[in-house]
Amino acid sequence: MIENLPVWMEILFILTCIVTIGLFYYSNNKPRILILFIIIISLAQSILAYNDFYQITDSFPPRFLFIILPSLLTIIYGLLPKQIAWIINNRNTKISTFIHLVRLPVEIVLLYLFLNNMIPQLMTFEGMNYDIIIGITAPIIGFLYLKNKISKKILMYWNIIGLILVLFIMIIGVLSAELPFQQFGFEQPNRGLQYFPFILLPALIVPLVIYAHITDIIKLKKEITTIHNTG
Repeated sequence: MIENLPVWMEILFILTCIVTIGLFYYSNNKPRILILFIIIISLAQSILAYNDFYQITDSFPPRFLFIILPSLLTIIYGLLPKQIAWIINNRNTKISTFIHLVRLPVEIVLLYLFLNNMIPQLMTFEGMNYDIIIGITAPIIGFLYLKNKISKKILMYWNIIGLILVLFIMIIGVLSAELPFQQFGFEQPNRGLQYFPFILLPALIVPLVIYAHITDIIKLKKEITTIHNTG
C-alpha cells in the first residue's frame, strides 16, 4: 500500500470498485458465475499487489503482463459470437450506461495519486485525461435515455466517444509505467497503479468499462438496424 495517502481515498476507490461490479451485475441480468469469476480475479490481483509483486519492473517477461493479459483474454472471450448473443439478450443498456459514472471518483483518485508523486500529471484531468467528461455526462445521458429523451443512436455515439477516451488514457497509462517501452512520465512515472487497491483500476474497472462500451455499441447498433429494417 502507498504511504501517506488519506484513508478516505482508498475507501473511495474500493467503494468505486464495488459499485462497478454491482452495476455490471445488474445490467447483465445478474450473472452469478461471471461475477464470481470477476471477484476471484480481482482478489488474486489484489493479493499480488499487496505483496509487492508488481513493484519489480525489470523482470522478464514484465510482470505487468499479469495485469493486462487476463483482462485482454477475458474481453476477447466475451466478444465471441456465443457471448455476444447472450449479451444482446440480457444486457440492459439503461443500467449499463450508469456504469460509467464510476469514472468520476476514479479521476479524483488519479488526481490525488499525482499530488502524491505516484503518477504523472498527464494521467489526470489536469493533463491529457479527458475521461472525466464521460464520468460527468454518464448520469445525465443515463437519465435522459431512461426517460426516452434521447435516441439509441445518440447513446451509441456517446459510447463510441467514451470507448475512444478510455482507450486513449489506458495507452497513456501503459506508456507512462516503468517498462522497457516507457514513453511518458520519466520524471514522475506511473507507479501508483501497481499498489493495492489501485491495481484494480487496470485489472477491474478499465476492462469492465471497455467491455461495457463495446458490447453496448454492438447491441445498440443491432437494435438500430432492426428498427430501420422494420420501419
